[in-house]
Amino acid sequence: MHIRDHFAHAAGPTLSFEFFPTKTDEARTKLHATINELASARPAFISLTYGAGGSTRDATQALVKHVKENTTLDPVPHFTCVNHREEDIDSVLHHYAGIGIDNILALRGDAPRDCPDHDHDHDHGLDVCRHASDLVRHIQRFNASGTHRDRRGFAVGAACFPEGHPATPNRLVEMDHLKAKVDAGVDFLVTQAFFDNHVFHDFRARCDLAGIRVPILAGILPLPSRATMLKMAELAGGMRYPAALLRALKRGGDNPEAFRRIAIQHAAAQCADLLENGVDGVHFYTLNQSDPVLKTLAALGSATQGVFRIP
Repeated sequence: MHIRDHFAHAAGPTLSFEFFPTKTDEARTKLHATINELASARPAFISLTYGAGGSTRDATQALVKHVKENTTLDPVPHFTCVNHREEDIDSVLHHYAGIGIDNILALRGDAPRDCPDHDHDHDHGLDVCRHASDLVRHIQRFNASGTHRDRRGFAVGAACFPEGHPATPNRLVEMDHLKAKVDAGVDFLVTQAFFDNHVFHDFRARCDLAGIRVPILAGILPLPSRATMLKMAELAGGMRYPAALLRALKRGGDNPEAFRRIAIQHAAAQCADLLENGVDGVHFYTLNQSDPVLKTLAALGSATQGVFRIP
């Protein structure tokens, strides 16, 4: 379903999940089972990631095809433009249009892994789309060609960063860039994972002041382990954990079960606050695990009854 239709008929916030493609048959079988488990929550859609420099292009397309053909879920593939020529981009768009995909999450993405310092050493000047906004405009030109079965073409989502984009330290300029990206043809935004709701509420207010009127889905990550917490802080390039969460985790000591319980309680509290404050949607970063997400939803209890928009 076209994302505009999801929001047009929404009686409340949307619920959605993110997964990433796997490398082995065993992991793939487990991922398919995880997706089926989380399908019981009836998300509006699930997003499927695309590796650095297009490194998981085939795996992502195979996963999208599996979800489309074997589940009732609506897959939204990520699509990055780093290390892509114009013909590469058009090939992917034609492929997704051909199998009935209605929505795409357009991202600049990371540099190829074979660059010694990734983004620092990759020459983005060789990319036909240097920024996500360029990819959004390219998709809109594809939409205008009438190739897609839906006369509107693909709905386009994009990323946003409540704690600030690591590549743009000037927050005023950053908001200008986000507004330009939305104006290029973005239908909805998905935030990077955050752990302090005050940051999100302030970000949403700044978006409103900047004239950004598209739905903003809040990215929530129920941390499964301390190792994951440390890894995400490094990969996200600026992710911060609030003192209240760190204090609670410290009280839990080195007990992995205590860590998971505290992390789930924190994620559930975030969700409850977001729902009370009229969030457009909650987007869970699952890390291909169903248990933390299902336990977070269970911890919310009656707060989710009649609140999340069920397709």
